Amino acid sequence: MDAYEDMIRNTVTKHSPWYVVPANNKWFTRVVVAAAIVDTLASLDLAYPQVDKARLEEIASAKRALLESK
Repeated sequence: MDAYEDMIRNTVTKHSPWYVVPANNKWFTRVVVAAAIVDTLASLDLAYPQVDKARLEEIASAKRALLESK
């Protein structure tokens, strides 16, 4: 147990954290893992890229070309 604790303490960083997850109850383990994933994704502050009008027209043209080829 000391070796595990030592390894976790000495290798954890802000950008690569360790999560100690209890594994003696499957449904609870899955909830803990899912919560860690949701929290991490929320902290990334992701957003769709801004697309200018010229690029939107280019995308629409490509879409038309693909649909016409069917």
